[in-house]
Parts: sequence; C-alpha cells; structure tokens
Amino acid sequence: MSDAPTGSTGPDSSSNSGSDDGDEIETPKSAPADRETNGPLDESEANAVRPYVDLGGVKILPRPELHLRLEVEEGSKRVVAVGLDYAGSTLQIQPFAAPRSSGLWHEIRAQIIDQISKQGGSTRVIDGPFGPEVQAEIPVAGDTAGTTRLARFIGVDGPRWFLRGVIAGEGAVKPDAAAQVEDLFRSIVVVRGTTPMPPRDLIPLHMPATGQASAPAESTNPGGAS
Repeated sequence: MSDAPTGSTGPDSSSNSGSDDGDEIETPKSAPADRETNGPLDESEANAVRPYVDLGGVKILPRPELHLRLEVEEGSKRVVAVGLDYAGSTLQIQPFAAPRSSGLWHEIRAQIIDQISKQGGSTRVIDGPFGPEVQAEIPVAGDTAGTTRLARFIGVDGPRWFLRGVIAGEGAVKPDAAAQVEDLFRSIVVVRGTTPMPPRDLIPLHMPATGQASAPAESTNPGGAS
C-alpha cells in the first residue's frame, strides 16, 4: 500500500509486491550527474560526524532560519512527510524504496501530471537542476474564485531509494529563493536501511530523538504542496 496515494500526487505502489529485489520494468534512474558528491546523498555517502537531525528515512542538516515540520496522516498517526520552511518557501519531502538498478521518477512524474490534470490544473515539464521537473499551477481546493497555487515537483533516484520534493512559495517563482531551496534539497541524506521493502513504499519516518523539530502537523494530503 502506498503511503502517499496517487490522488495526492505520490507514488502508487498498489500494483507492486515483494521486495525491492523483485522484477521491475527497467526505466533509467534520474539524478544530477554530481549527486554522489553534492546530494541528495545516500547515508553511505554522507559525512557521519555532521550534526544531522535524524528523522528515520531522512536526515536533515540544521541551518539558520530553517523550520522543520512533520506531517502526520490522520487516523494512522504515521509520519508521512517532512515539511521544511526556508527562504520564504516550503519544501515537502518524502523518501520511498526503489529498485536497485532502475528509477521511479519517470513513472511518478507521469502520475503527477495526470492527477493535476484531473484536478483542473496545468503542468509543464522542464529540465531543472535535478533533471526533469514538473512545474504546476493547481486549483486551490474549495476556492470558488478560481485561485491557483504554483508548485514545483522534483525527484531524484538514488541507490535503492527515490526522494521526492514539492516546492511551494517563493522557491516556485523567484530564482534567488529557488536556489536556496534547491541547496536545501541537496543537503538531505536518505537512509534506506537494509529491510526489504516493495518499491514505492514510504521509507518510515519518525520524530527526532533530540526534539529539534516543532510539533507535528496533521495532514490528510501528504502528497500536495500547501
């Protein structure tokens, strides 16, 4: 079962079973050429002595003016996403299990475009700093005035994981803010772990042991940017 349903523009794992070593349709991994050195990093590539905030499936490097929120699924009370408020922007991140040799971003990108279209929004795919990204204009739910919000959907395929980000706020429209949020996304470390997981399953997230994060915010829409 997917922890970010297709209706929330997240990966859909409903058609997959077995571990991440199972048969998969081979699609190329999508990631910056310098990912292994400049991020987003795998835990094995990160500097172990840096003071990361451990959230389970991801580690976040603290920086001035960065505010961290945990998004909790109503009902199950599971942490389903991490929200980072920085540079007048919001970056929502979710780490997912992925196959060893193939990527998820090409397929998930198509799901995002389809879902936003069904919501009455518009999208375009551009070549961004992390590879292909989806720039979207999405109708605000429940707004009868036709208000829309802008968001950028980015994704990086790593070793046995996929990291998805949604950028909203100034980082979706202003180049200076975008560069700061992109640097923040680069600084994230993904902790895949050794437990077998079906591709597209959310890598478990949890509260930080140090209490450095603010109180979790409940969310019934873990895949969208708000």
